[in-house]
Amino acid sequence: MMHVGTKWTRRRILPVLLVVGALLPIALTQPADSSAQIAASDAAAVLLRTAIDFEEQGDWDIARALFVRITERYPGTEAAAEALERLTAPASARAGRVSRLELPVFGTLYGLWLGFAVPTAFDASDSEAYGAGLLVGVPLGLFSALAAQRSQEYTEGQTRSITWGGTWGTWQGFGWSEVLGIGQREICSEFGCYESDENREEVFTSMILGGLAGIATGAVIARNPVRSGVSSAAQGGSTWGSIYGAMIAEILDADDGGDNDGVLLASLLSGNAGLLAGEFLGSAYDVSRSRVRLMNLGALGGGLVGLGLDLLTSPGDNAAIAIPLVSSIGGLAVATAMTRGRDQLRGGADGGGDGLALLGFSDGAWSIGTPMPMPTVMTMDREDGRPTWVPGLRLDLLRARF
Repeated sequence: MMHVGTKWTRRRILPVLLVVGALLPIALTQPADSSAQIAASDAAAVLLRTAIDFEEQGDWDIARALFVRITERYPGTEAAAEALERLTAPASARAGRVSRLELPVFGTLYGLWLGFAVPTAFDASDSEAYGAGLLVGVPLGLFSALAAQRSQEYTEGQTRSITWGGTWGTWQGFGWSEVLGIGQREICSEFGCYESDENREEVFTSMILGGLAGIATGAVIARNPVRSGVSSAAQGGSTWGSIYGAMIAEILDADDGGDNDGVLLASLLSGNAGLLAGEFLGSAYDVSRSRVRLMNLGALGGGLVGLGLDLLTSPGDNAAIAIPLVSSIGGLAVATAMTRGRDQLRGGADGGGDGLALLGFSDGAWSIGTPMPMPTVMTMDREDGRPTWVPGLRLDLLRARF
């Protein structure tokens, strides 16, 4: 194995300082005599304890880097055996970081929404009704979320199941009420018949019921462990599925009646399909939340490139939609391919490295990863010529296996 390193500058300074702080007192308190140098097992134990702390806090990327370092640097020690066991454990067995902020924030905002939506659903016309709704809705949402958080310490994945369930349910309530024409009335005159758009109360009622149903469904799901990568993949899949479905339907002129119901229906159906697909793929391929973010960034970046091409070329209506659609899907595909080794310790069949170096080469295939600074113990010569152990940092730019 070959490593090419460089100095690390200003990335994740706090985690690194914590690691250095854990190693430095041991290095400074050792006697000068080389016979009393830090034993390999002691150094490995210090790194293992630090890695476990990061894992329990939900910082798996940092913990994994430390576990890998322990297995490579200190083979045969008890710490290396435990590090390997934690590395090979399924993702569902890892401790998730407790989310203490997202649920109360969502509860407050959702209470604010209910304070406005409920009076509208009852066709309130005076400001006092909306004022009362806000006075009741905001604290009700906040304190309900705090009570739920106290009853169970929700992880990021569990919290996202609840918050996205409420958001997605609200959107579904709006969409299906429009597609099904709930509350719309047919008005006929000598010029023909048409459906009125005066169904505001019914639309808001559907949105309220959909959001509450989504929160309840998310709470049921959150009774079991939910990895943040799975919930993020479900969120990303539903979002991009809705966007892509609407764009494809617009290109195919699905709203032949001119009311956009065909486009909305396609968006609803493709969004639900994307939700299920994201959840399944996120669980089956053990993706991490950070990888999902990069994939979403690739899709967004590709779409923006397509919009830029639209501005430069001024294509026709269908082409103006098709170009961002294709470029966004292409960006998503590229990001997925470039990050495929990010969630794995070793490359193996997919040709990835371990994701801890900028470039990886293994089994004749190259991969791109996210280089992370890793703590190490280095040997340095003192003025009297005897070696001593000091803590240090390493950043891999190239990791190759031949």
